[in-house]
Amino acid sequence: QFLIDCRPHSTTMGNAIKHVRRAILKIPPEMSENDAKAQLYGVIENFISSSITMAQEEIIHYAKMKINDGDVILTYGRSHVVEKLLLEAHSDGIKFKVVVVCARPKEDESKELVKTLASNGVECVFILLTSISYMMGKVTKVFMGASALFSNGAVLSRSGTAVVAMVAHELKKPVLICAETYKFTDRVQLDAITNNELGDPDDLILPTSWVLGKMERSCLSDWRDIPSMKLLNLVYDLTSIDHVTMIITEVGMIPATSVPVIVREKSELEIF
Repeated sequence: QFLIDCRPHSTTMGNAIKHVRRAILKIPPEMSENDAKAQLYGVIENFISSSITMAQEEIIHYAKMKINDGDVILTYGRSHVVEKLLLEAHSDGIKFKVVVVCARPKEDESKELVKTLASNGVECVFILLTSISYMMGKVTKVFMGASALFSNGAVLSRSGTAVVAMVAHELKKPVLICAETYKFTDRVQLDAITNNELGDPDDLILPTSWVLGKMERSCLSDWRDIPSMKLLNLVYDLTSIDHVTMIITEVGMIPATSVPVIVREKSELEIF
């Protein structure tokens, strides 16, 4: 139960499990075990191919229409579909710059992204999340990924995404979320506290830090010995529908208000 509390089933995991369960219910009782397993393997492979691999290719196709010569694109964290989008747009000859935003404790993701982009010839700027208000004025578009999209249009993504979207909204910069429709859910969530994933609290602590010109052990290293202290490392945050300009999916570019429509259409198709 503790593990489930720390990491409940994500929306994507739940949708994949539902897909497999529906396939199991359709297997006739007289089918042999080996044939049933082979059929399920095929269902799983088809789900991965159509809902993830091919869906990402379609998202990239639509999203490239929004990248123009001279753009300064900002992204946060490391979304695989956004990474592929930027690499393909660059290989197609579009001239643009990328601002990669980094924040602890998942700074390695952003570092790997900027390393990959730079090694492929993409002009990059690497900044911390604390510099976002300064750099956002130079940005033309914001591209980010998502972990889940709720029926009220809210976006669940890596912690820090909401801050980026709020600053972009305040400075009138378009925020485009790239997400496959298998991440859509009919659930509604209003904040990031009611349902989230707990990361390792020790990830919030730097092992050493500079104090008065000397490298010393972090003052939080012994936090477990202090009964009144707890460290909370939330993996995701929630971005309001008001701060999302557009969602780019494999079915096209849609407003965040259309999420429940897509969920309903997919449910009706899966029933038949």
